[in-house]
Amino acid sequence: MIAAAAYPLVALTGLGAKATAHAVEQKTKILTTALPAETSYVYAPDGKTVLTMFYEEYRQYTKLSDMSPNILQAIVAAEDNRFYQHHGVDPKGVARAFVANARSSGVSQGASTLTMQYVRMALRDSATTPKEVQEATQQTSLRKVKEMRMALDLEKEMSKDQILERYLNSAYFGHRAYGIYAASEIFFSKTPKNLTPVEAATLAGLVKSPSEYDPADSDQKEATGRRNYVLDKMSQLGYLSPDSAAAAKSEPIRLKLTTPPHDCAAVSEKYNSWGFACDYLKNWWSAQPAFGANRLERMDKLRRGGYRIVLSLDPKIQAAAEKNVGAKEATGSPFANGIVVSEPGTGRVKAMAVNRTYSLDLAENPPSSNPEAGPKVKANYPNTVAPLLGGGDLAGYQAGSTFKMFPMLAALDAGMPLSTTFNAPHRYRSEVYDGWSPSNASGAMSGQQTMWSGFGKSVNTYFVWLEEKVGADRAVRLAEQLGLRWRTDVDRDHASPDKAKKWGAFTLGVSDATPLEMANAYAAIAADGRYCEAIPVSAIMNRDGTPATYATPGGIHREVAKPRCRQVVSADAARAATDAARCPTGDTPARGSCGGWSTADSVRGTVGRPVAGKTGTTDSTRSAWFVGYTPELAAASFISDPDNPFNAVGDGQSQIPIAAVAETLRDGLKGTPTRQFTPPSDAIVG
Repeated sequence: MIAAAAYPLVALTGLGAKATAHAVEQKTKILTTALPAETSYVYAPDGKTVLTMFYEEYRQYTKLSDMSPNILQAIVAAEDNRFYQHHGVDPKGVARAFVANARSSGVSQGASTLTMQYVRMALRDSATTPKEVQEATQQTSLRKVKEMRMALDLEKEMSKDQILERYLNSAYFGHRAYGIYAASEIFFSKTPKNLTPVEAATLAGLVKSPSEYDPADSDQKEATGRRNYVLDKMSQLGYLSPDSAAAAKSEPIRLKLTTPPHDCAAVSEKYNSWGFACDYLKNWWSAQPAFGANRLERMDKLRRGGYRIVLSLDPKIQAAAEKNVGAKEATGSPFANGIVVSEPGTGRVKAMAVNRTYSLDLAENPPSSNPEAGPKVKANYPNTVAPLLGGGDLAGYQAGSTFKMFPMLAALDAGMPLSTTFNAPHRYRSEVYDGWSPSNASGAMSGQQTMWSGFGKSVNTYFVWLEEKVGADRAVRLAEQLGLRWRTDVDRDHASPDKAKKWGAFTLGVSDATPLEMANAYAAIAADGRYCEAIPVSAIMNRDGTPATYATPGGIHREVAKPRCRQVVSADAARAATDAARCPTGDTPARGSCGGWSTADSVRGTVGRPVAGKTGTTDSTRSAWFVGYTPELAAASFISDPDNPFNAVGDGQSQIPIAAVAETLRDGLKGTPTRQFTPPSDAIVG
């Protein structure tokens, strides 16, 4: 035992040091640049209001200049009172530990300096495999030799202040507080800059054994004793006068505990509905190659990378969306009514709201409405964290006639004019689709139709015929270019290259889609055919304050939070589609006639400015949709039962999405200048 205790000191000047020299040198270089894991913050659009945080270790890196001298002095007094005299390893401390350990026939006293402790913490924190973690923390003589050697080398590369700063940002203080910033906030609800001698001594005393000296225990005897020990040491080192130390020791430990929020479920009640946008952020982040090669690496970056993330939600539009889907009141229904608002030209999500409370607590939720789910399965209301609005792994909801936009846009982009006319019967037999015979919702829809009137009245037979002319596969591929994804086996099968040509029912919206996808797809039409990927952020900053970037295939570095856009169809085709899409809303197109009536003619009057859009319902009105847009905003709203798609919404509730979109566009754009749609050219009007 005595030989083992003496070995590290001998090994520093002997064979052990030579054997590990190369490996130690390489690791020392890493430690001069490696930084500990740091908390990522998610902010409201003002860039100041913290909505939540993501972390494995709650930590915010703090410079020495932003810490009270009290904590610097207290940690030196508590852990290494010869810190400023030695060069990484304290021979006196090693000798003292050797004697103490020899007398006790065990390890009763350590000899680790602050520098050695930092080396151990940094090796542990920078480890990428379980083996590296074990090597950094195992109690062996070889590990101690390496640690000492690295401490000596590190002090040649870094100043005492740099080492002390890294140490105070790495140390664990208990209660998930990693680093002095977290410890100050969790125990005293203040920044390290404002720590008093009593508070600093309390925190410094925790490092040796966070659980044993925890001041948050009901019995503070051990914590007080340890704090007083540190205050005495501070006095002995001249940091405090004897009188000041005595006065400080007479004070009780007064805590002001804070629990830092973590993950989306911790978003405050004031911003509860923002939890759905936060959840979308997580799913979006996990798909970004900029943050790692796979989902695991990307989420690790989010929890350890110290990013500053600003959501793209617009508070005014978000408030309007919440109000108009009754997010705070109408949570007691199996039918989810949700809305997503996207910004044309950027793809930034400006609002996400649904009549649900964002919460992990499902205890009071009733049983699922799906009879196949079983009595123990809870419904998705009033509480849920399911991604009902999109951006997750849920398939979505059949979107009905909102899909008629895709064959119409494909036809326009292929050169077919808006005036393309067909005498649409009530029922149409398709030879292209092997005799499939869809019909219209009403006999009043029969007769001569153009794209304006066919879209305005939602004439099924006209759009099946139009889809035949342009090719269903072309409409499917265009929908994909506009961001739609097929998440069910049935949809993937129908959308496959060898079957898409026969997917006649595609134009009737038999495929599942999410409000996020539909809002963003229609936003591309509002942006003259320029599609922008949906994005939940306006800024992402690295821990050093620089924008987070990614490398394009061409090697160009671009900001992750910048819009990613591409032209999908010609501007003229998109403008023509918009002109036809003004018909369903009761608006007046620039170039054609809507045929006398429309499916959502109240929208124009509610919005009070030029607006385009499309209604959509499915068989037996199991779900109902409306997607609407102005030049500034695009919004998609649905109502459906996410648990049981066969639980019909009914015709009586089909107006709810129409009102939600119209009122949200009205309220969200209130006070902004009215913009006009650009009319299509003569060539595409026909």
